[in-house]
Amino acid sequence: MSLTTRPIVIPEKTRRVLSSLTTYLLPILFVGLIVFFAEMEPRFIDLANIANVSRQSVFLLLITLGQMIVLINAQLDLSVGATVAITSVIVATVTSRIGEGIGALFGGVAVALVVGLGVGLLNGAIVSLWRVPSFMATLGTTSILTGTALLITKGAPVTGVPFSFMDVLGPGNLFGIPTPVIIGVAVLLLVMLFMNRIPAGRNMYAIGGNVEAARVAGISVRRTTLLAFVLCSVFAALAGMLLAARLGSGEASLGASYVMLSIAAAVLGGTSLFGGEGVVWRVLLGVLFMGVLSNGMNLLHISSYVQEIVIGCVLVMAVGLERLREKL
Repeated sequence: MSLTTRPIVIPEKTRRVLSSLTTYLLPILFVGLIVFFAEMEPRFIDLANIANVSRQSVFLLLITLGQMIVLINAQLDLSVGATVAITSVIVATVTSRIGEGIGALFGGVAVALVVGLGVGLLNGAIVSLWRVPSFMATLGTTSILTGTALLITKGAPVTGVPFSFMDVLGPGNLFGIPTPVIIGVAVLLLVMLFMNRIPAGRNMYAIGGNVEAARVAGISVRRTTLLAFVLCSVFAALAGMLLAARLGSGEASLGASYVMLSIAAAVLGGTSLFGGEGVVWRVLLGVLFMGVLSNGMNLLHISSYVQEIVIGCVLVMAVGLERLREKL
């Protein structure tokens, strides 16, 4: 006697309720999180703390936008944390040798872009040309980048970053708005324009949805996949540069936590792990949710070990919601 599994039939009314729940759950949780922390800790709603959350969220936002682009292509980039680290190390090394002046600023930005471009081309070539699974490819480049960063630093932070570099890209402000926030908003708008209006961006949704159909339609899958990895690494490198400016140093272990955080924020924001789906504004909401959660737990002096558990639960919840959306 053979056993067969029958598909679960969800009534239409229940389907509509679940669909609405998955759509509006994140905004509801986000508002509830703000109310909870505001009640528990009055400092949470201080303007200084709000500015701090905004500034801290920029680093994760840049990395998550890149991760979102790769995920939409049905790929995954595990090297974003190592890219942040190697960029901070190289930027700190170069700017400390240039010294004070405008040259340090331009030199640091140029170096960050070159590092991001190089890492992205390496990841993209391995995945798109050699057809190595992105999980294994970026895991390998993570090891390469981390080892290189440790080799450069000998395990010690690289200090001596010029004040002229830190003052602009670290605690600097423009018209009262933190410089990193301005950069983050600019990148956010560019990504929104790219994914919605530029053919290469729209092609990424087609590839993630059905790669064979996209290939038949004349889309260059290899070139588009390569572009996705380049964009992801460039955004991670920008985050590494901003972190080096904020901390005044470069460290080989700087971006370790951003791999899981970027995946959690992207998936929580509705980006599919299986490709073809992802909306920029929802990813922004996912990043802000993670930023508010981390900041609130810090203000409440919650142990870092407990915070790891909470973030892990959020990741599991995000994946669960993503799977539920797939079934509806």
